[in-house]
Parts: sequence; C-alpha cells; structure tokens
Amino acid sequence: MATEKDTTITTQRGDTENTPPPSYEPEYECEFTPAEQRKIIHRVDRRLVITLGVLYCISLIDRGNLSTANIAGMSVELELGVLEGNVSRYSIVSLLFFITYILFQIPSTPLARKVGPRIYCAVIVISWGAVMVGMGFVQDWKTLAALRVILGVFEAGFFPACVYLLSTWYTRYDVGKRYSVFYMVGSFVSGCAGIMAFGLMQMKGLGNLSGWRWIFIIEGLLTIVLGVGGYLFLVDFPDKAHKSWNFLNEREGKFIMDRVDRDRGDAKPEPFAIGKFLRAGLDFKVWGYAMILFNSTTLTYSLAFFLPIILVQSLRFSIGAAQCLVAPAYAFAAIVMYVTGWISDKYRTRGPIIIFNMVLCLIGLPIMGFASSPAVRYFGVFLVTAGANSNVPAAMTYQANNIRGQWKRAFCSVTLVGFGGIGGIAGSLVFREQDSPGYRNGLYACITCCLLNIVIVIALSITFWFQNKKADRGEVELEYTDEDSQPGFRYTL
Repeated sequence: MATEKDTTITTQRGDTENTPPPSYEPEYECEFTPAEQRKIIHRVDRRLVITLGVLYCISLIDRGNLSTANIAGMSVELELGVLEGNVSRYSIVSLLFFITYILFQIPSTPLARKVGPRIYCAVIVISWGAVMVGMGFVQDWKTLAALRVILGVFEAGFFPACVYLLSTWYTRYDVGKRYSVFYMVGSFVSGCAGIMAFGLMQMKGLGNLSGWRWIFIIEGLLTIVLGVGGYLFLVDFPDKAHKSWNFLNEREGKFIMDRVDRDRGDAKPEPFAIGKFLRAGLDFKVWGYAMILFNSTTLTYSLAFFLPIILVQSLRFSIGAAQCLVAPAYAFAAIVMYVTGWISDKYRTRGPIIIFNMVLCLIGLPIMGFASSPAVRYFGVFLVTAGANSNVPAAMTYQANNIRGQWKRAFCSVTLVGFGGIGGIAGSLVFREQDSPGYRNGLYACITCCLLNIVIVIALSITFWFQNKKADRGEVELEYTDEDSQPGFRYTL
C-alpha cells in the first residue's frame, strides 16, 4: 500500500512520472497515466456523489418539511399542539417516522446489493414522493401520522444504500471528502427548503387548499421527478459499472476495483451469508461508531424539526423570517463540512475532526440557549448547525476507514444509519412543548450528546493506537477474517 513518500509511478508504457497526491496514484502497474486516472475518479465523483447528494437533499427536505408546514398553519388546522399524555401530537407525528425507518433498514443493504442501486433507489424515491403528495390532502393528525409511518418504510433503505455504495467506490483516504460533499449538498439545499416553503405558502387558497398543503404537494411531485432522474444517472456497484449508461468501460471499472482492492482488499463482491453479515455485530467498535452517529443525529434532527419553531417562540422572529433564517446557518455548515472533510483526507485523521465538531456545538449551544440578545443567540445557531451536521459525514468516514470486508461493511452501514434513525426519535422528543420558550432541558440533552461523542472517540482512538502498535510488532492481524485478509491494514485515528 502506498505511503506519502511515493513519488513515482511506473506505467505499462515504461515511463516514470511525477505523481499527484498519493490518494490517486499508489505505486503499481497500471495502463492509465496519472492524468487519466484523475479523470476517471472525477467522472465517478460527478456521476455518483452529485447524483446521490441531490437525491439525499430531497430526502432531507421531505422528512424535515414537517416543521415548516407546522408553523405555516398545519399545527392549528390539525390541532398538533394538543398533548397526548405528556407528548404533543406534533412530536408523535415526528417520531413515528423513525420506527419504520429503523426497522426497515435491516434488509436494505442486502436488497440494494441484490437488486442494484439504480433500480432500488429510484423505486423507493418515487414511492415516498407519492406519499408526500398524499400528506398534502390529510384531514386529521392520525392520517398524517399513518403516512409518516409509510414514509419511514420507503426512506429506510435510501441512506444506508448511499453510505454502502460510496464506500465501495473509493479508497479509505478518498472517501472523507466524498461523504462531506454528498451530505453537504443534501443539508445545504434542505436548509434552503424554508425559503422554498415560504414561497409555496403563498399558494394559499389555490385549489381551495391551505398554504402548508402545497408545501407537501409540490415537494412530493419534485421528489417523483428526481426519482426518475436518479434511475437515469445513478451508477451501480464497481463490479457492474460498465453496464451503467454512458459511464465507465470494463477497463476503467477494473481500475477502480484494483485501487480499492490494494487499499483494503474487499472490492470484489462476496456471496451473501447471514453468518458473515451478523458476525460483525460481535465487534464492539461497530457499536461505538453507531453511537457517534446517534449522538450527532440527535442534534441534527432536533434542529431540523424544531429550529424554525425555536426561532419563532424563543428568539421572537416572525414566521417568514424564521423560515428564511434557517438557510444561512446551513450554508455556513456546508463550508465547515467541506473544509473539515478536506483536512480529514489530506492529513488522514478522523477522530480529531469529530471532536472539533462537537466543540463547536458545545460553544454554540450555551450561546443559543442563554445569551440575552436574539442576534447573539442566532450566532449560536450557526455554530451548532455547523458542528452537528459536519459530524454526520465525519462519523460515516470514521467508520468506513476502520472496517474491512463486504458484508461487515454492509452490516455497519445498517447499524450506523439505524442508530442515526434512533437519534431522530430522540431529536423528535428533545425540545418538548411544555419546555417552551426556553427549551432548557433540550439544550442540556444536546450538550450531553456532544460530551458523550468526545468520550467515545477518545476511547476508540486509544484502542486503535494500541492495536496498531501490536500489529506493527507482528502480534496481531487487524480486521482479519478467515475468508479475507490483508497484511498491513491499520486503523485510522
């Protein structure tokens, strides 16, 4: 495996050339020149990362537009502020989505591998778009809750399939930037969804429908259109890339598989076996990665569901201003997300990036919750939004770098995203109606999640450091399986 010291590459033409950064050209026999290799990688970036990012943005918009519709009149019309026990109907509607979202993730990755990501992702995107349109015509909160349950069924398979698909195309030190761009496109555009929702609200009265109903209807139709586009442009796994329309040929696909194989030795698909799939659950590190994403998504979903409400009730902004003021915070988050992803790949470090993001949140949460000036508290929103959202691709990269094997990777995608969904349930309950307008208990819960993430990363980093030292001394073989081994694998701290 290449190191930072590699400076030349030998091609079949016999030439010796200076190489670009080592993430592209390790030292090996290759029929493509370094420039040709970069072009192939960039072609994959444009076709895969951007397409998935666009589809993910509509996914985030569709699961998060509940908050914008809520302050646009849905809460009054469907009586969502009424308490059922100690929980508001709005919180019930929010969290029911995540029950099916979590349960149906279990078969998602094997299904994506079996059916192929193009067909699989297109079908579920179009299906949840149809559900979104239906939400624009509900007449009571129970029907809305039922449709949210169905929405969870269809959305369940999308994110783990994306995480798994991206991990099969890139080497360990290429994937950080790609995860960041994928999530950055989604989170930034979804952050601008409040502005779009404000515009759609102005359709109030058209067709005798309320403005909040048009938010669901128009965004649902847009989802269906993008689902069809996803089928046309999304690509399959690397071993079948040459079958995708107007994409790589067999030689180029083999180049992608060879570079991934040299990096971690698991590019070739293995036959599915339930034992191999479930055996990954015996590794405690898998659950550490999942807990990092759980704590991170508790923050991101609490912001997605309640930030517009907090801006109105706590910071005293108008409804229109609250919907529009969400966007700048997500734009700032996109910048932080890409910069930290770039640094993470360049310096081959993962854990410190997660800790940095959590420190941003730990600075921003007290400012957002306790400062006296609304303008200063709004500045705190920027820090929290940036740190929480940047941590999602950082957690995905941390996990992807430190596992090997096709089916362990598939199992980890399911557990990672599943715990992310559980974080969505927690995020739905963090800011309770009875705690308004200060929402102090929700702030304390978010601070606890940040601190717990820092503890987990430190514990895993210490474990990785000791295990790498043992491997350097030849005492252990890291991430070894009976079917697959790769001498030289080391954990990324």
